[in-house]
Amino acid sequence: MAHELPTLPYAYDALEPVIDEETLRIHHTKHHAGYVTGLNKAEDDLAKARQAGDYALIKNLSKNAAFHGSGHILHSLFWDNLVSPSKAKDAPSGHLAEAIARDFGSFDAFKAQFTAATIDVEGSGWGILAYRPFDGKLVILQSEKHQDLAQWGAQPLLVCDVWEHAYYLKYRNARADFVKAFWSIVNWDVVAERYCRAAGC
Repeated sequence: MAHELPTLPYAYDALEPVIDEETLRIHHTKHHAGYVTGLNKAEDDLAKARQAGDYALIKNLSKNAAFHGSGHILHSLFWDNLVSPSKAKDAPSGHLAEAIARDFGSFDAFKAQFTAATIDVEGSGWGILAYRPFDGKLVILQSEKHQDLAQWGAQPLLVCDVWEHAYYLKYRNARADFVKAFWSIVNWDVVAERYCRAAGC
């Protein structure tokens, strides 16, 4: 079954003024759509290689699948963990809030570390809050080129896209301003649901 571009759970202007309508439309219909197309092609090429028993290009095919697959998955998570500023909450509650306080000391400490890590991603990539089933802890990851620097088994809960196409029309090269504004459109209900599915709360 071919992968498809997911429909956004809100209108293209719903995240204004944090993310402008033009940026969101281009980001979704061009950049994310490109990852979907690339992933489908990569998986089709891998299937053809298996059928032919020809793995001469396996390194390139695997790289393409990782790049486009990561792009598709992270963008799909990104859209769903955003919400209109008028509907956003300042912080999570319940089990997620307890886990954040346990693993980072406080919500403010978590927010400061996530912000710093995301701003400081080298080149293009993502800031990620993930649940690590190995030891049941929350971790903050920097993902450069979005298929690199992952932790095996860690499940993304909250992701912030800092590839330049995510913010450049409005923020130009001021990534820090975008990341700071990002907090006002986080859908903590979705992040909390992801946490409970992962941790079994």
